[in-house]
Amino acid sequence: MTTTRVAFVIPALNEEDAIRQLLRELPPNLAEWTIVVDNGSTDTTAAVAMAGGALVASEPTRGYGRACLKGFQTACELGADIVVFMDGDGSDDPSDLPMMLAPVLEGRATMTIGSRVSKRAERGAVPPQARLGNWLVSRLLRLLYGAQVNDIGSFRVVRCSALQALHMHEMTFGWPVEMLVKMARARYCVLELPIHYRHRSHGRSKVAGTISGSLKAAYYMLRTTFRYALVR
Repeated sequence: MTTTRVAFVIPALNEEDAIRQLLRELPPNLAEWTIVVDNGSTDTTAAVAMAGGALVASEPTRGYGRACLKGFQTACELGADIVVFMDGDGSDDPSDLPMMLAPVLEGRATMTIGSRVSKRAERGAVPPQARLGNWLVSRLLRLLYGAQVNDIGSFRVVRCSALQALHMHEMTFGWPVEMLVKMARARYCVLELPIHYRHRSHGRSKVAGTISGSLKAAYYMLRTTFRYALVR
């Protein structure tokens, strides 16, 4: 009997307090490895993660996609079959993990993605500017690529073999968009599920918490969306 090996990948930049709480919430028996990717933190994020029992992968060059790729590569080197991407700010609720994992473990989907715009999400957890940007990008993905999603969430479960086959290149906030575009073009089954998206547990978001951060993320997401529309 073959056991499917799961790895949690959590990119983090200056999230010492949130990481401490998140690691305590993770169910102990769902994954073989928990990998926190320290993306150039200037606080004690790495030390807190190690103290909490996580493996720490260092990616000093900042960039959301770069941190995700480092975590994914580390998971593959360890022998993972499935990788779970979660944000390090505590907004993704670990109690949703069994729901997110089941379709991939059972072979009903290649990837699941958590929707933050369902009735299960906490009111106000996604700021208006982020909600608008994600609405626009998700509509474009449906129109240009047939990707059946309503949100560009970062809480994802995906088979490692499929993600390797996508040959990801986007090292910015465009990483989640590139993944959806390439999944749609490869005709992989992507299942969107309603998650209990929460307000971040500590501090303020470096992206959605500021207008400049939101605009920067929107730029990279839109740039990635249209870039692949020109490539057949």
